[in-house]
Amino acid sequence: MMEHQTLARTLFCEGYNCAQSVVGAFHAEMGMTLEEAVRYSSSFGGGMGGLRDTCGAVTGMFLVAGALLGYDDPKDDASKKEHYARIRKLAERFEAVHDTRVCRELLKNLPGKLQQDPLPRTPEYYKVRPCVRFVETAARLLDELLEEENVR
Repeated sequence: MMEHQTLARTLFCEGYNCAQSVVGAFHAEMGMTLEEAVRYSSSFGGGMGGLRDTCGAVTGMFLVAGALLGYDDPKDDASKKEHYARIRKLAERFEAVHDTRVCRELLKNLPGKLQQDPLPRTPEYYKVRPCVRFVETAARLLDELLEEENVR
């Protein structure tokens, strides 16, 4: 379980965005290369392309959950209902740890105005940016869910 959290942290510290870090940590389980996983999830960093909406770690968590536990029959209402409940459970668990799943709210205590464009990853960035905690939480919650659902 810790390996996904550690990999998510490592990827974030290498410069990948929050969504890429979570999805990249589970790339093998999803049957993807790291390059494919981070490309597919690249739009979700910064709360959806810098819009500061839903945290990228959360959307990455949802993407992995869909890849590993999602439904594919549009007429299977029971599976759709079950999967949506699973996603809501993940969202609630994330919020229980961090009080919100909205990027701008998670980052409200940062100095200055939030930027839409990515900032350079400097030592100062990592000193003040709490995002590494969010990617670790998302990876841990995914591991817990996969264990609960016996997907191992």
